[in-house]
Amino acid sequence: MQTEARVGVVVEGGQRGISSGHGSLAAVDGAARRCSQKCQQQQQQQQAQIGTVPQLLAGGVAGAVSKTCTAPLARLTILFQVQGMHYDLATMKKASIWHEASRIVREEGYRAFWKGNLVTIAHRLPYSSVNFYIYEQYKKVLHMIPGVESYRGNMSTELCIHFVGGGLAGMTAATATYPLDLVRTRLAAQTNVIYYRGIWHALRTITREEGWLGLYKGLGATLLSVCPSIAISFSVYETLRSSWQSHRPDDPTVAVSLACGSLSGFASSTATFPLDLVRRRKQLEGAGGRARIYQTGIFGTLKHIVRNEGFRGLYRGILPEYYKVVPGVGICFMTYEALKMLLADIASDL
Repeated sequence: MQTEARVGVVVEGGQRGISSGHGSLAAVDGAARRCSQKCQQQQQQQQAQIGTVPQLLAGGVAGAVSKTCTAPLARLTILFQVQGMHYDLATMKKASIWHEASRIVREEGYRAFWKGNLVTIAHRLPYSSVNFYIYEQYKKVLHMIPGVESYRGNMSTELCIHFVGGGLAGMTAATATYPLDLVRTRLAAQTNVIYYRGIWHALRTITREEGWLGLYKGLGATLLSVCPSIAISFSVYETLRSSWQSHRPDDPTVAVSLACGSLSGFASSTATFPLDLVRRRKQLEGAGGRARIYQTGIFGTLKHIVRNEGFRGLYRGILPEYYKVVPGVGICFMTYEALKMLLADIASDL
């Protein structure tokens, strides 16, 4: 990967300059930029070797594996997030992860933890494929902006590029696959009453009862949460991995990706959870013929939640979200990096 190679060479170059006593900070910075350019070219060559389709496949499979592993916690998160819509405060105070998990097993069976997982995979495959692939493309475009080239290798510049590229990638992927995300949420939120019988039935029912725009209900809140979430996730991941590789260059790439991905998921989830909560509730408005609860926009909905449920209501379901996101994002990055290395090896042998 670009980041790993770049960090290793930059640190080595920096050590030479310091130990010799003849190099200046400017010389070290110049060497770092040249090494960064060289390593980026190597990364682009590696991506060209595995091809666009295998790269898309690696991203899609990584997302599907991650979501399947964390599906039970994902469903618990959704159920906690929507409790404030239909339950009174006394009921919500008694809620706990163990209590809700026990209720699911008792009333719906163990398989119910993966309710809606098929549509999750159907959504995550294209979403994750587009997300990872378009992120790399956005990074290339951002590096080509006039004036940025001279700052290549600078930590602040790279962090900014990762943040902006991640945000744009998240918005692109979320918009392209949003109807499947909406259906996934509604299927996962069903408990005893089954209103939607599957993916296609849900799509047809929503279109018939709420119109085509119903498939994009909550898109604004989604983009507001996904853009900073993915931006934070990619930028934190790349920065942490760069720092890790600079101090421990011999550690396995897969293990480093798992650890850094987990920490990046924790950071992004904490920062954007209230917007994700609004997104879920907006998606579920009108589901099953229920009346609308939130008559205002995103910020009005946030005020409504704080007024009726308190500030803690904005983080309802954050604990199972941590349980889900921390390993989930780590598994996603780990699987993606492992598949890219595997596909690159296969391509080189052909």
